[in-house]
Amino acid sequence: MIFAIDVGNTNIVFGAVGEEGIVFSSRINTDKNKTEDEYAVIFKTLTDIMGCSLENIDGGIISSVVPQLNEVLKKAVRIISGCEPLIVGPGIKTGLNIRIDNPNTLGSDIVVGCVAALDIYKKPFIVIDMGTATTLVYVDSQGIYRGGVIVPGVVVSLHSLSSNAALLQQISLEAPKKTIGTNTTDCMRSGVVFGNAAMIDGLLDRMCEEIGCEPTIIATGGLAPKIVPNCRRRIIIDDDLLLKGLKIIYEKNQG
Repeated sequence: MIFAIDVGNTNIVFGAVGEEGIVFSSRINTDKNKTEDEYAVIFKTLTDIMGCSLENIDGGIISSVVPQLNEVLKKAVRIISGCEPLIVGPGIKTGLNIRIDNPNTLGSDIVVGCVAALDIYKKPFIVIDMGTATTLVYVDSQGIYRGGVIVPGVVVSLHSLSSNAALLQQISLEAPKKTIGTNTTDCMRSGVVFGNAAMIDGLLDRMCEEIGCEPTIIATGGLAPKIVPNCRRRIIIDDDLLLKGLKIIYEKNQG
């Protein structure tokens, strides 16, 4: 069983992954100011709460888009498990064939998600990851990564709206009963929830037109369950896609 960590700009998702799949997963806020000891305490506490024994951990792997935390989290994993975790990056085997202008600029989170989708879902496919940014990326029928789209994430957009409009407050991300709101809160919810769902549908229409076929569409990320059910296209939600991808990459780099 391995300890897998996916570090995003907003959240860190971590958990234990065994031969039978995900043993447990948890989500915490990304905090660049925390020390390795503080992260170790969080990991140990939540692992215990989930009923998982750290004695069964025999490896670790980290995917990160926050380079400042890489060494901190490596040390935290060492503290709780005694294992030296891998970091997804240069020199790590992923099995993903990347054909874009500069492959070195591709985020490790995107790579990990595509690696998992290659193993689990039918090609070609589009992976939607809804975090700080919303990304839609395409892998063709040959398993080749061809590129994608990046737009501001749901919470980033909402925060910008609330911060720059004095009369608009922060709201919870819940779908209103109808599109046309009759109060400010429902108007904002409609714009954020239905607006992002419509944007995803629209981008998928354009991507599928360029691709020339109907690919498998998979969505992951903390905000996917809030937005994707309001999309009109058939989209598979896989909350643990990146943890599954980290397990696959870990295995590719053993021996």
